Amino acid sequence: MKKYYSIYEKLKKDIISGEYKAGDKLPSKRVMADITGYSQITVETAYGILEQEGYITPKERSGYFVSDINPLYSEQESAVKREKLIEPKVDKSEPFEYSLWFKTVRKVISERDKELFIKAPTEGCAVLRNAISDYLSRYRGISVEPRQIIIGSGAEQLYETAIKILGRDKIYGIENPSYKQIEMVYNQEGVKVCRLDMGSDGIKSEELQSKKFDVLHVTPFNSYPSCVTASVKKRYEYLSWAKENNSFVIEDDFASEFFIPGNPIETLYSLSGGKRVIYVNTFSKSLSASMRIGYMIIPKTLLSIYNNKLKGFACSVPVLDQYVLAEFINSGSFERHLNRIRRKMNKND
Repeated sequence: MKKYYSIYEKLKKDIISGEYKAGDKLPSKRVMADITGYSQITVETAYGILEQEGYITPKERSGYFVSDINPLYSEQESAVKREKLIEPKVDKSEPFEYSLWFKTVRKVISERDKELFIKAPTEGCAVLRNAISDYLSRYRGISVEPRQIIIGSGAEQLYETAIKILGRDKIYGIENPSYKQIEMVYNQEGVKVCRLDMGSDGIKSEELQSKKFDVLHVTPFNSYPSCVTASVKKRYEYLSWAKENNSFVIEDDFASEFFIPGNPIETLYSLSGGKRVIYVNTFSKSLSASMRIGYMIIPKTLLSIYNNKLKGFACSVPVLDQYVLAEFINSGSFERHLNRIRRKMNKND
């Protein structure tokens, strides 16, 4: 520790604890130097810091006096308890192949080099958007241009992006009950929500027809906590509502990759021809809860609005993470991982 800092710390504690009260005069620099055994220059440095922080005030030809800082806490109360945080236990039953992921990380770092230090555009790195576009076409039957794909750090952040695109002046209809984070995001963004009661195959028809709202936010596949999966008829009903009201549906397709009987149910986005649906999905369920990467697909008609409102903001997902995930998808590792989990789920059933 620097000599001047030890003087500064001691005097600051004495002032805060009340040892030195407001208006008390500190020992002169010469006297303090004699007390501590340090030079007057060292003492002067310590006094200078105390003065800058407002603990003491100099008076010409009189010395330094303690300021009236009216401390609201005692030194004892301000002491920090250095209790160790408990690290979470690793769930070793999780089927994710960490060794393969880390192998992919090493490969990307080795091959991409300086590309990893280039700032990502607002909508995310081209390499990941291209990879997701190809994956959706192969595995989900969703035809979408990479320029329509927006990368974000999880579903909540993508909900916020959808609100910024569609507007805070809208009323957002949500499932009742629904995943609590959905309504929480809307509340934090200061927008109104309209709760729509669920039936056995999705939102009740009378709720869609009788309640007033401007945008519909649904989780057609295995809605939480009701565990309801919207029927094809209900999905078309959602799209009919959007067409009749010249509006949009936000489709939260969380965990749909794990549809057991066969290929995942066709998305609202595909059923609409990509015209009236903002599609949202993440990798937190399909890969790992720690994987804070998600994506949204926006209709081409909304691209100009997105660019006008959000172009220029920083992408919230680190560039390295985007390149690693892109490589994981392009190499086929992601689809093999999904198939492995689905086989395991089938055995458990």
